[in-house]
Amino acid sequence: MSTLEIKDLHVTVATEDGPKEILKGVTLTIGDGETHAIMGPNGSGKSTLAYSIAGHPKYTVTGGTVLLDGEDVLAMSVDERARAGLFLAMQYPVEVPGVSVSNFLRTAKTAVDGEAPKLRTWVKDVNGALERMNLDTTFSQRSVNEGFSGGEKKRHEIAQLELLDPKVAILDETDSGLDIDALKVVSDGVNRFREQEGKGVLLITHYTRILRYIQPDKVHVFVNGRVAEQGGPELAEQLEAEGYDKYVKASV
Repeated sequence: MSTLEIKDLHVTVATEDGPKEILKGVTLTIGDGETHAIMGPNGSGKSTLAYSIAGHPKYTVTGGTVLLDGEDVLAMSVDERARAGLFLAMQYPVEVPGVSVSNFLRTAKTAVDGEAPKLRTWVKDVNGALERMNLDTTFSQRSVNEGFSGGEKKRHEIAQLELLDPKVAILDETDSGLDIDALKVVSDGVNRFREQEGKGVLLITHYTRILRYIQPDKVHVFVNGRVAEQGGPELAEQLEAEGYDKYVKASV
C-alpha cells in the first residue's frame, strides 16, 4: 500500500530579483492504486511540483509537507527519495555520454534495492523491458539517451520505470513530443505499472490525448501555483472543450 500526501506545499525559485514563489499552497493525496492527472497552462507550477517532490536543488520548499507512506520525503536526500519509492520521468530526459544504458540501469537498480541484481536474470529483464517499449535490445549498449530520438528517450524512461519498480511514478509531460504510435507504447507501459498492487501515478500533461489511454481517477487544474479545480475524468474533457481561461481569470 502506497500513499503520497502533499499538504500546503509552498516552493520558491531563485531569480535575479530574489526568491519567487511558484507553488502557493498545494494540497493533494494520491491514494493506493490511484492515478492523478495535473493539467494547467504553461507556468502554472506543474513541473515545479514534480521536481520539488523529487528534490531538485533549484527549488526551495518554504512550507508544507510531503509524506510517502507517512515518511517525511522533504527530510530525505534525492537518492533516499528514490530508495523510498519515488520515480521521476522528466519532460526532457538528459543524455549521459559514456555510460551505457545497461550499466546505468544496473547501478540504479542496485542503489534502489540495496543489492545488485543477478546478472544472468538481469540481462533478460532489461531486454524484455526494452522490447516491450519497442526498443531494440542493442539500446542497452548505447550511452544513456545519446543520439536517441525524443520518442526513444520517453520509451526508455518507461522501461526504467518497469525495472526500478517504485511505489509512486511522477511523469512530467511524458507525452510531450510523442507521435501516436509512441504515445500508445508509453501509455501501455504506464498502464502495466499501475495495474500492479500498491502503485500510484502522478501524471502531468497539457493535453487530454494521453488521458484517452491512461484513465485518471482524479484530475487537478493548476493555475498560478495552486489547485484551482479538481474532479474526475470528465474534468479533463471539459478542459479540452473550454480551456483554462475561466480559471486563469479567476486567479487574477
